[in-house]
Amino acid sequence: MSIFNNTALAFADKSDYQLKKAYWMFKLIEQPALTKIGTRILNFTVHNNFPLAGDLVKATLFEQFCGGETREESMKAVIRMFKRGVGSIFDYSIEGKEEEETFDAVCQEIKDIVRFSVGNPAIPFIVFKPTAFGRIDIYEAVGKGTELTESQKEEWARVVKRFDEVCQLCHENNKKVMVDAEESWMQDAADHLVEEMMEKYNREKPIVWNTIQMYRTGRIEYMQENLQRAKEKGYYIGYKIVRGAYMEKERERAAEMNYPDPIQPNKEASDKNYNAAIDFVMQNIDRVSGFFGTHNEISTELVMNKMQGKDLENSSESIYFGQLYGMSDNITYTLADQKYNVAKYLPYGPVKDVVPYLTRRAEENTSVAGQTGRELSLISKELKRRKGN
Repeated sequence: MSIFNNTALAFADKSDYQLKKAYWMFKLIEQPALTKIGTRILNFTVHNNFPLAGDLVKATLFEQFCGGETREESMKAVIRMFKRGVGSIFDYSIEGKEEEETFDAVCQEIKDIVRFSVGNPAIPFIVFKPTAFGRIDIYEAVGKGTELTESQKEEWARVVKRFDEVCQLCHENNKKVMVDAEESWMQDAADHLVEEMMEKYNREKPIVWNTIQMYRTGRIEYMQENLQRAKEKGYYIGYKIVRGAYMEKERERAAEMNYPDPIQPNKEASDKNYNAAIDFVMQNIDRVSGFFGTHNEISTELVMNKMQGKDLENSSESIYFGQLYGMSDNITYTLADQKYNVAKYLPYGPVKDVVPYLTRRAEENTSVAGQTGRELSLISKELKRRKGN
């Protein structure tokens, strides 16, 4: 029997009404065709300011997957979770913007999160996406080694400056910062930039952490090469290990542009690669720390077992676990109950701006085999348990 089946523990903070509401929302997400049509309608109505569209989103998807519209509003969720040993990672979930003013504004917002969270153990990590600080096309050009124009050089210098300002502020305030991974064709430039930040700010411990998507090929080899560099240059590494979230887009682009598919051939290969990443971190725990972002119970138990094998305490600063807010509470609260370091990604932002994130989350839930069904079965089990009491 799985250790992650204690629904009383998982849903202790949820009322019957909240659970029933979550059940019907996951039930709708379970239907791929309905989700696809629904998310398109949602995007259209919200962005065209249809009456009550924002209120509808806020009462459904937003409430399930976001902490609030502001950091202050989201603190209710932060405090509630931390009372039970779960940290929060503020995720300013504004997507799809490409203006320099927006990049500067988001950079300022991330720096404000750092200052807001100083001295608060309930917020153990800061996080941002590379494309929140610069256009995907500039990352792609830099990663390919394309000769940049003068204006592109200036643009890239601004991206580097934003990275550096945030990483420096985190270093000064002893806050860990994770840089999310995105599409493969922009990742080389992002990786190199994060390595520069690691070399600069991880001299004593991992302040800057990179994200490695294990549904991609070649990622173990990349980590091995980076470890070699870290040993030679004397810095520590922090990795957030995830499976990945852009599979369909990656496959389509590879086929369209006739280059090798960068994605593992099937789920079994992705799982095997994820487990190899767990081994990599554990075998190099003296220099590499790991944040295992996963909703997979088998992977989570594997990390726990490897920690025991290494005689690492459950609360070891070298290992963290993470799940998304609104999902896999059975994993999160079981880990917290056993004193592991665990945190939820807590998205926030104005409803209108967060809709692209929410629709992506709904579509990912539909496409991830078994995830939505698992949520539904756990909620059903808990409602039955409560009825029986």
